[in-house]
Amino acid sequence: MSAAVAAILEGMPEPRDLRMHEHDGRCVITAGAVVLFDYAAGDIVMRNIALAALRQLGFGGRVVAAVLGLTENYVATLHNAAKRDGSAALVRHDRPGAPAKVTGEQWELARVWRAQGVSDAEIGRRLTVAHTTISRGLGPRDQAADEPAPPRQEPLFPAGSSLEPAAEPEPEPAAEAGPAAGAGPGTEPATERGPGAGAGAGASPPGGGWAAAGPRITDGVLFSRYAGAMLLHAFGSRVDAGAVLGQLTPGDDGAGGDGQRFADVALLSAASICFALGAATIEQFKHLTAGCAGPLAGLAVLPDLRTIRPRLAAIADAADPLRLQRMFAQAMLAADPVVSGVYYVDDHFVPYAGARPVGKGWNNKRGRAEKGRADTHVTAHDGRAVCFVTGEPSGLTVTLPKALAELKKAAGPAAAIMVGFDRGGAYAQVFRHCRDQGVHWVTYRRAPLAVPAMLPVITTVTAGGRRRQLTWAEETVQLKDYGDARQITLFERRRVVLQILTSDFGSCPAEILAWLKSRWREENFLKYASENYGIDKICDYIASIEANTKITDNPARKQANAALRDADKALAAAERDLAGLLADPAISPAVKNSKLIPAAQRKITSARKKQAAATAARDKVPAKLPANLIDPEAQTAVLRTRRRGLQMVLRLLAHNAEHWLSGHLNAYLRDDDEYRAITRESIIRGLAGTIAYTPGAITVTLQQPDAPRVTRALALLIDEINHTPPVMPGDTRPITYRLAAHPAFNP
Repeated sequence: MSAAVAAILEGMPEPRDLRMHEHDGRCVITAGAVVLFDYAAGDIVMRNIALAALRQLGFGGRVVAAVLGLTENYVATLHNAAKRDGSAALVRHDRPGAPAKVTGEQWELARVWRAQGVSDAEIGRRLTVAHTTISRGLGPRDQAADEPAPPRQEPLFPAGSSLEPAAEPEPEPAAEAGPAAGAGPGTEPATERGPGAGAGAGASPPGGGWAAAGPRITDGVLFSRYAGAMLLHAFGSRVDAGAVLGQLTPGDDGAGGDGQRFADVALLSAASICFALGAATIEQFKHLTAGCAGPLAGLAVLPDLRTIRPRLAAIADAADPLRLQRMFAQAMLAADPVVSGVYYVDDHFVPYAGARPVGKGWNNKRGRAEKGRADTHVTAHDGRAVCFVTGEPSGLTVTLPKALAELKKAAGPAAAIMVGFDRGGAYAQVFRHCRDQGVHWVTYRRAPLAVPAMLPVITTVTAGGRRRQLTWAEETVQLKDYGDARQITLFERRRVVLQILTSDFGSCPAEILAWLKSRWREENFLKYASENYGIDKICDYIASIEANTKITDNPARKQANAALRDADKALAAAERDLAGLLADPAISPAVKNSKLIPAAQRKITSARKKQAAATAARDKVPAKLPANLIDPEAQTAVLRTRRRGLQMVLRLLAHNAEHWLSGHLNAYLRDDDEYRAITRESIIRGLAGTIAYTPGAITVTLQQPDAPRVTRALALLIDEINHTPPVMPGDTRPITYRLAAHPAFNP
């Protein structure tokens, strides 16, 4: 055909006038007055043959694409395939039994989305197909919703084929932008902010206030690429997060009533979910798709940063974050009590990169002193975050009593508590404080290790279904400034590897060893919560400058000590000189007695007087003084703790929700090595789906994970959660979860 057409076009003047005419279901392609092709409008194969022939005749790809109504990428892909594989590449060859590229369930969703005003390009993006596929499958946009769609024309190449053209982008016109963020319930946000966008469509306008963020969604089906994060509400409902967050935003303040209260609760819930989605800071919320993150908290769209930042700051400044985290801890421990009563305490240094005169502390990660803050975290025996305190860098001996006070408030005055910590807190004053508070403690013994006085005992224990032999020696030791303590020495390969000190004389030694070994869950919590939830972020760099009253070493005392050391050295030198004089045989006794010995004695007497004077002067100088007394210009920056405290509570809520979800998933998954990462990356952050809101219920439909074993475990977990449907904070509608029936479902 190409040769025949070339012969017809021979000698035609340039440029060739290429056109396509549609009439009575036929497509006619002409070049000037010459008819080149005539085929049925629905004949895709003939269209492809015409496309390839026109390209081979020398017509440009842009011209052919414009005439046939295709994209240049599609024309180039098909032309290259025809040159490589011949006419066989122009005929569709489906695999036997291969599923359709768009399932019936997805077509129903597409019709719903189009009825809500979503453009074909956006629908194609959600279903990962070209917008032309949607246009052909659903028909013209003015077609009635109840009118059956015309027969769907399948794309030329099968799904997954290397020749399948990519979905071409189509910018959405402003007329199809849909309702703004302040639209009524059940609306679908038409545009979404992509990564790096500051304020996209649907965001609250500058100065619009928190009311512009939009009301609760009461009806509608919304797509979310983060729909897996809706499973986090199972934990939030278990600890009654809505009631706790509602304590921060009372509705009777005259500033908006219950609507304002819901808006604040929804904002706090959305912020916690955004942290769970991997946003380490508030500023990183802009990298999340606003139209997909908002529905997770019942909002049509995630508010803009110009709304989120000031409102979170206002909530934090008017609330008590310590009270908030205490209420969360109490609710969590009431829902899932710590049966063992064992908690772990450890410090976490938070570097500060600003220019304020913030106090310095020791950064273990970098092995040097740096400016920053220190958080002391308390975790349960199973790895859940319970409470924390924050302040200037200091040792565990200073911060542990404060953390223990918060723990006792959360666990209750009658709760049995054992505190486990590392060698950083192994001091007598810490032991005495725990004893005064009626709390048991367990820690490693600081070096050097003591020589065991008792013979070792060999026994077999079972841990995690595995049997192993342990060798230990147990005895009672006397600790300076404390009293009696229990010491357990662990042996491996006939050598002492560690010693444990504890105030618990009644528990099994193997159980105590297991408790202290589990202290690494605290280390893992600090590591992964820092990487995934940003607990080491300052959150607020605003600080007030005050006089530095911190007790510090007195430089005058150091100078006095140096003068005393010099006096001691002078006295010692004078005494050595006298001893050398008496022992020198070259000097006659007469000279020694008459001149040298009296002079040496006078020198010693003078050195002793100087030593006594230096000692008296040193004793008058205080060893430590407030920094502002040493240097009147000494200042320190006091960082705000309320805002960071509120964000820390929301971060720890996200961490505990993921911890609870992964633990219940692993009951069916049985993958102790990867279950946390699978839950976080493959489900919470990796599952898309739809969220159907009705006035009486919320239904979440999730796509199936890629791994069949994860799909099976998730299906069982969903069945477990659906037995007691959770609710969203500030909402009473039950949430029901289900997996899409077809594995190809990919919103």
